[in-house]
Amino acid sequence: MVTGEIRTQCFLLRPPALADAERITELVRDPRIYEKVARIPPGQSVEQTGKWILNGQRGNELGTDHVFLIVETGEVIGTVGAHRPATSEPFEIGYWIAPHAWGRGVATEAARALIGWLDARGQAGTLVSGHFADNPASGRVLEKLGFEVTETGPVYCLGRGREIDHVFMKRTGQALV
Repeated sequence: MVTGEIRTQCFLLRPPALADAERITELVRDPRIYEKVARIPPGQSVEQTGKWILNGQRGNELGTDHVFLIVETGEVIGTVGAHRPATSEPFEIGYWIAPHAWGRGVATEAARALIGWLDARGQAGTLVSGHFADNPASGRVLEKLGFEVTETGPVYCLGRGREIDHVFMKRTGQALV
């Protein structure tokens, strides 16, 4: 299933292309992003970003990944996506938002749209996500979307080079409000 575009009230969600690699790299080199996301290294290169884009495209073809850029008035301001290791597993929802766009409901609106998109395809029965314990704002986003805490434990953060306390969350087949 090929991922298409999603329009929300304020944003366009579209799959990333290799032409977006420089802008994405510029954003993820900010420690306010890479220290809040488990799998983004500090100093990520444009080449690494390009590989991430290509891996997402391949995952989309396999049904394991749906990755979207969040675009506001033509500017990429973040990403939102769903990943699962195998088609028999639940999707894990993830996102990051450029710091200049924090506090405006961007993550909530984009993730809500993604979950609705997955639901329309019968793929939102059970979803998982989580956040580092020192990022409670992300936890509030997930709570608004119906996620509940299931456990806590350490997760290695590439951006910090160590394990960080992590809050694991789950959402089980419910309507979005």
